Amino acid sequence: MTFRGFSKNDFATFQLEGLDERMEAIQDHIQPKFRDIYEAIEGDLKALAGHDMHLHIARHARRTVNPPKDTWSAYCHDKRGYKKHPHFQVGLWDDHVFIWLAFIYELPHKQQIAEKFLKELEDIENTVPEYFDISLDHMKNKSSKLSEVNLQDGLERFKKVKKSECLIGRCIDADDPLLQDADGFIETVRDTISTLAPLYRSSMNV
Repeated sequence: MTFRGFSKNDFATFQLEGLDERMEAIQDHIQPKFRDIYEAIEGDLKALAGHDMHLHIARHARRTVNPPKDTWSAYCHDKRGYKKHPHFQVGLWDDHVFIWLAFIYELPHKQQIAEKFLKELEDIENTVPEYFDISLDHMKNKSSKLSEVNLQDGLERFKKVKKSECLIGRCIDADDPLLQDADGFIETVRDTISTLAPLYRSSMNV
């Protein structure tokens, strides 16, 4: 494993002006770390998911002017793409790293997954710690602790609102020493995905 943790320079990437400058820094400094993290946990991912999980790295290909405000990697069973499937993400905003189990708006079976999770709500609340984080929109740098939200209301919205999303996992502040502890961070990614694996497997059986 060559992952050495995340540094202040990684987060400073999002202060660079200009699309080309920021994309070059993302490609040179952050994306290799995404590959290293995936290589460190690839075997665990397969065991937890029950099938191969392929690495996807955000290309931000649609951007022509505005530089990305965040960047991420995704783990999905489909080699061709991840947005239409339940998937895991590891990525950065300018002030934190996130580790998500992600269900985003492109998901075609979003309503069925929401219905299943609502039926399994008690199990989910017993499985996922209250200190985990939840986001209802991956485009916004905004999340809450599970202890601060009504999960049932969030899942109802996820079910009924076409553009709504559900991302559950961990957000780690940029100044948290854990991010500079390569082994400790890898273990946190592994532990987070292990905790969320029952939800992932449930969603894949819809």
